[in-house]
Amino acid sequence: MFAIRMEKSLEQEIDVLVKLRGSNRSAVVREAIIRYLEDNEDLELARQALADGGGQKSLKDVRKDLGLDG
Repeated sequence: MFAIRMEKSLEQEIDVLVKLRGSNRSAVVREAIIRYLEDNEDLELARQALADGGGQKSLKDVRKDLGLDG
């Protein structure tokens, strides 16, 4: 369990989302944290791919590899 402190304005923005979604604060904050963690994981994977040379392919080659072109 976490307890966090935040500015009143941020708390009010969260409350607006809560009302729009018919949800609760915990669910909205939990979703935001999950998205943040996933975004950071994606960013790290992208950095690693760039450091490894990126392995660039043309769109044509990607489509062929995925079996999208007959």
